[in-house]
Amino acid sequence: MRIVKLTRETRTDIMKDLLKRSPSQYTEYENTVKEILENVKNNGDRALFELTLKFDKCKLNKENIKVTEEEIDEAYDNYDKALIGVMERAAKNIRVYHEKQVQNSWIETREDGSILGQKITAIEKVGVYVPGGKAAYPSSTLMNVLPAVVAGVKRIVMVTPAGEDGKVTPQTLVAAKIAGVSEIYKIGGAQAIGALAYGTESIPKVDKIVGPGNIFVALAKKAVFGHVSIDSVAGPSEILVLADETTNPTYAAADLLSQAEHDQLASAILITTSKEVAEAVSSEIDRFTQTLERRDIILKSLENYGYILLADNLDDAIDTANEIASEHLEILTKDPFDVMTRIKNAGAIFVGENSSEPLGDYYAGPNHVLPTNGTAKFFSPLGVDAFIKRSSIIAYSNEALKEASDDIIAFANAEGLTAHANSIRVRFNK
Repeated sequence: MRIVKLTRETRTDIMKDLLKRSPSQYTEYENTVKEILENVKNNGDRALFELTLKFDKCKLNKENIKVTEEEIDEAYDNYDKALIGVMERAAKNIRVYHEKQVQNSWIETREDGSILGQKITAIEKVGVYVPGGKAAYPSSTLMNVLPAVVAGVKRIVMVTPAGEDGKVTPQTLVAAKIAGVSEIYKIGGAQAIGALAYGTESIPKVDKIVGPGNIFVALAKKAVFGHVSIDSVAGPSEILVLADETTNPTYAAADLLSQAEHDQLASAILITTSKEVAEAVSSEIDRFTQTLERRDIILKSLENYGYILLADNLDDAIDTANEIASEHLEILTKDPFDVMTRIKNAGAIFVGENSSEPLGDYYAGPNHVLPTNGTAKFFSPLGVDAFIKRSSIIAYSNEALKEASDDIIAFANAEGLTAHANSIRVRFNK
């Protein structure tokens, strides 16, 4: 793995390099996605059936597009019971963590008779996209669905592609059952996003769409944003490890590779103040990649977006980490909690050598749906707040309004909005 001296120039070059992975860069697919969405919008189910046969080689109709309770029960009954237990324990951790995020409505009554408040309402219908086939990750199903359940969403509509045999990946159905999905449809790709955004004869229109997918899914979500809400337009996975001379190189190397195996576009970056650690991590990566199953993907990922950055001091390392704003940030330093207090931008922060990134992917409870491509500077992990709406409450007494009326009228007149001013004035004209 390449070792690069951290300077202002190298940091700028790496930032430009990482931004090349953004879904926004893949403009050559936008027209294809637009055509698919328009087809679904105009032709409904017929478009879904034709596109599914074309792309997934799966023949659907009105009778089999929806996953039946029997199909779900069959998947659950035949699935590995030990793995079901693992999913159930992970789901419990995820639920408990997200229950702490729940917001409550509130009302404040003042002495002058005015009432101000905030009303929290769950989004009514949410669509969850779940990839199929080899990319089917039950952990993502749990992470996308459970916060919606905790938030109080009444109707959770899952879409996921079926195989040529018309069946959905069993682990997806098991995870959906554990999480509490309302209904599941055998549709994938950009056409599934279109179905959720516009509605068809079989699939209901939802208010928000969440969940990961390929570049066509990501661009489709971007295209329908505004017509419905979305969680984000997610890019490839990424990890940044902060290390000093106390870091265990074996742990750091293993954790970097845990993300590099996701995708050839995944990013794995180590920033360290120790040349010895940098060289040892590079050596350990070479050793691990000899035996790991996804070796080809890992090597391509590291070749494209893997770096070991050698910093002069910890301050420079932390500043660079905040500038990169990685999806996953691990702190493997002598005093990781002190470093953690200085981190401003990261999707999830893993503190100490026993907090390896896969702990967050699967089990600890915090959500693994995280901002990528530097968007951790202004976005947060998926959570309960993504599935609620806030409504302001205002109720003034006549006395309270009279006291504020001159100020409101003056403000309205200053903006040239005399009808605004009149709306207040008429309440006190005799």
